[in-house]
Amino acid sequence: ELVQLKVDVIVTTGPGATLAAKKASATIPIVFASAGDPIGTGLVSSLAQPGGNITGLSQMSPDLDGKRLELLKEAFPKVARVAFLWQPGGARGNLLLTEMETAAKPLGVKLLSLPVRSLDDFDSAFARAKKDGAQALITTTGGLINTQQRRVLDFAAKNRLPAIYPYSEFVEAGGLMSYGPDNTDLWRRAADFVDKILKGAKPADLPVEQPTKFELVINLKTAKQIGLTIPQSMLYRADKVIK
Repeated sequence: ELVQLKVDVIVTTGPGATLAAKKASATIPIVFASAGDPIGTGLVSSLAQPGGNITGLSQMSPDLDGKRLELLKEAFPKVARVAFLWQPGGARGNLLLTEMETAAKPLGVKLLSLPVRSLDDFDSAFARAKKDGAQALITTTGGLINTQQRRVLDFAAKNRLPAIYPYSEFVEAGGLMSYGPDNTDLWRRAADFVDKILKGAKPADLPVEQPTKFELVINLKTAKQIGLTIPQSMLYRADKVIK
């Protein structure tokens, strides 16, 4: 419908919407305001030279998933079995799991893979986490997981699991910790891309940009509710502490 309306620019978020826009038009400029892995998911051929009619901002998800695991282990050194809730498929297939397992090995962490492909997979994933003795939870970026935010947060709270998420919105809704790009900043910068395109720039000539602002957010209220103590050193490093 947007292509039929002959809009000047299409702004998207996430690989699903961006790939759909790419399939619908090879000429209308497309700006993705937030994409976890634009090269891995096939949105662009490279960050420096995106080519085609698409450009935007990357969330650097493959790099940050390992960093979240490090922060989780730093905050809770005794954690040895971490449930990893993730969405397989797409252009990257199961590469995300392989990367996380690589990051977990030097930390002495056993990763419990909990792939979810549909709404029906969550209950079985949670049951498997309990059965396998998960001591903590980490989630990756993904539209499906985002839509089930409440279910994920309730599972972590009910089972008193320390958890870290990619978005601060999870922590503001009652999650324990998050580390990732400042999404508000990414959307503001997406507007700059739109402005340049409307003034004549071509998406192919605008390199994909990476986040410049990252935030570590901690919810002390949640920590208290589930009986956890956040190290003072971690609180000092936090960009925002919810009390």
